[in-house]
Formats: sequence, structure tokens, C-alpha cells
Amino acid sequence: MPTTDASAPLEYQSGFGNQFSTESVPGALPRGRNSPQRAPLRLYPELVSGSAFTAPRHENRRTWLYRRQPSVVSGRYAPYDQPHWTTGAAGGARMPPDPLRWLPFPLPEAREGGSQDFVDGLRTVVANGDAEAQVGMGALVYLADRSMARRAFVDADGELLLIPQQGRLRLVTEMGRLDVAPGEIALVPRGIAFRVELPDGPSRGYACENYGAPFRLPELGPIGSNGLASPRDFRAPVAWAEEPGGDYEVVKKFGGALWAARLGHTPFNVVAWHGNLTPIKYDTKDFMVIGSISFDHPDPSIFTVLTSPSDTPGTANCDFVIFPPRWLVMEDTFRPPWYHRNLMSEFMGLIYGQYDAKERGFLPGGASLHNCMVPHGPDEDSFEKATGASLQPQKLDGTLAFMLESRYRFVPTAWALREAVQGGTLDADYTACWQGLGDRFAPA
Repeated sequence: MPTTDASAPLEYQSGFGNQFSTESVPGALPRGRNSPQRAPLRLYPELVSGSAFTAPRHENRRTWLYRRQPSVVSGRYAPYDQPHWTTGAAGGARMPPDPLRWLPFPLPEAREGGSQDFVDGLRTVVANGDAEAQVGMGALVYLADRSMARRAFVDADGELLLIPQQGRLRLVTEMGRLDVAPGEIALVPRGIAFRVELPDGPSRGYACENYGAPFRLPELGPIGSNGLASPRDFRAPVAWAEEPGGDYEVVKKFGGALWAARLGHTPFNVVAWHGNLTPIKYDTKDFMVIGSISFDHPDPSIFTVLTSPSDTPGTANCDFVIFPPRWLVMEDTFRPPWYHRNLMSEFMGLIYGQYDAKERGFLPGGASLHNCMVPHGPDEDSFEKATGASLQPQKLDGTLAFMLESRYRFVPTAWALREAVQGGTLDADYTACWQGLGDRFAPA
């Protein structure tokens, strides 16, 4: 099994969208030319474009790779059976406008069907849009108990945002290696090959497959030049090439289906690269939280880490939002999220701790769905506690939740509704948490 030493610390480069240059062998990067007649060390130049050639300079994403063998050296692709990874709204099931909640999704050792790696362990929970039209996204969970062996994966339908919840991931990518622990996230661009190793054994987490515009840092507006996620806190890999030897299987997601081909060599053979299209990781502990220091609290958009814009300014194809540890100091304020109905649809997950609006039922490794204009908010216990509390400065600690918010309605998959019911994962009593909120009107 081609695993790397997970105990050895990795080197990283800092920045989001930077023009990086890195080589694992001195002299592997050509100087002054991207594609010289004879590349250094007899390497093959290969360009990966993550945007149209004519995209504005500040949005143009591309990387030059200098590799031992080009990626065109591949066998023919054949269909690969993975029925649980569906794409877009067309792969979903009809459902009423109800809120939904899932208990923690069971790990492979607790499931029937035996061992599975990251690719086989992915399950679409909800999705919207259409990958062919490059609109929308899918929210998935991964449930894996073994590393990918002599196997690589490429997603041509969208970029992948990975959110570990239990167990670290080691991502071996064409550009190098990333270690990603719970509390951190990783972003793998569309079309980049990678494999996933599990240093801690059985692992669970979430993934967002973004079909739309690539994720970027949100504009700060009146917040000013500092706050939220800083570009310098993102980490990109340094060049690393795997030693040759043995065949590889490459699984590619293309046109909403999975396909597999055989290679006679490792696809992780990039000796040097330069550009700004690269996998990156980010530690949510580095997020600079913005909040109110008087009364009320701002909209949850102040917790946005990454955004995928749509064709409507200010209305995202997808926002990735976190609710990290923070101080609450507002006076005369209902401090948990208020009761609300939104144009935007919300899919949430909990990494660890307790979410302040749901003291029971919303558990690490689980998820919730509140679609467009579906009412939701604190459960009865949280409401009573928040309205009766003595409002002293309070530190919300030991908690991390996230939200994937989209302008398009999320459609649950048949797996999320059917198999979750059979396995006891879908919380059939979710709406009961609000039934005790009676009429409290007390006219003077």
C-alpha cells in the first residue's frame, strides 16, 4: 500500500491565490519560460487551467507542472460503480418543505458492506443545480476505514471542499501533500488528482462538491482590510513526487458518473510546479471572528470563510460558513440564532462540541437541512435558557459547526431519506423540539 509517513511533519507555502513556485529537485523549474524546447531534467511540461484562458487576470487560475510522465499516458476508462455519489438536483428525491436532521452517520465498521476507502465511502446527502451547467453544489459525507491503495481520484465535475470530523486525512496530490485534521479544511481544485490516506483509521467527515464558480475569499466591505479568514493563513503543498513502481487505478468523476482506468505508473510524479491553482488547507482556529459589542448580533454572513459567487451579486452559489469558539457580550439580546426563514437554503454539520441553538439532537457527525423559507431556530430548551439567562460576557468554547448556504433549494437523495431511515440515522422526531413553544402572549 503506497502510504506516506504520517508522523513526519510536512512543509507548506502560505497564501490564498498566490503565484507559487516549488521544486523537489534543484533545477527542475525552468527559468524564464513555461514550456522550453527541452525542459530541465528531461521532464514534461503540462499546463492545468482552472479558468478560461481569457478570464480577468485577478480571477485567472492555472499551474504549470513539470512531471516525469504526462497525464495523457492512461488506459481507456470504463464505468465505475459508486451508486451513492449522485450529482445535482436531478439525482434527488421529492420531499415536502420540512426541516430535516440526521444523527451521526455510522462509520464503516458499524455498517454492512465491509471496508471502504474515501472514494467508495462518499455519500451525497443533498444537492442542487447542475454540474453540466456549472451551477449549484452537492453536500456529502464520507465514511471510510482504509487508505486508498494504488489508487487516485480526479473530480472533473467540480472542486471539492473537505471537512474532516473524525480522524485526520493525508491528501497526496499532484502538487504535494497536505495533512488535514478535524477543525481544518482542505480545498482540492477541479481536475486535480489526489488520494486519501487515513492515519487514524476509520474516519468520517463532510464534503462540498462545488459545480459553480471556484471558492474565493469573501469581500470585506465595511469590515475593512482585516478580519475573517486571512490569505496568509492558507497553506499550499510543496512539490513532492512519489517513487515509481507498480500500476495505479485512476477513478474520475465526469458528467455525473464515475469512471476508472489503469495506469502503469503513479500519477503523483510532479517534480516541480508554479502557478496559483493548487490544493490548499486552512485551520479554522485562525479565523478572526467579527461580532457585536453592544446589542443584537450581525447576520451569519460575518462567519463566511469562502464563497462561490453566482451571476447575482451578493447572492452566493455557495457560502462556506463556520461557527467557531467566540465571546458573546451583547446586552439585552437574544444571543442564539433567532427564529428565521431565509431565501438561502442551509445545510449544517457539527464537527465537535454543542451547537448553541440546539442543546440536544444535533450531534457531531450528523447534519441538518433547512431549505428556502422553511422556518427554523432554537429548540425549546435553548429558547428558555437564552431568555432567562443573566447576560454576562460568555465564551462559547469547545464547539465548531459549519454551514453550506446556497441560493438554490437543496434536494435530498434517496439514500439520505431511505437508507438513513432504515439505519436509524434520519431523526424522525426533529420537529418535536419546537412543539413546546406555546403562545406566550401576555397583554398588559
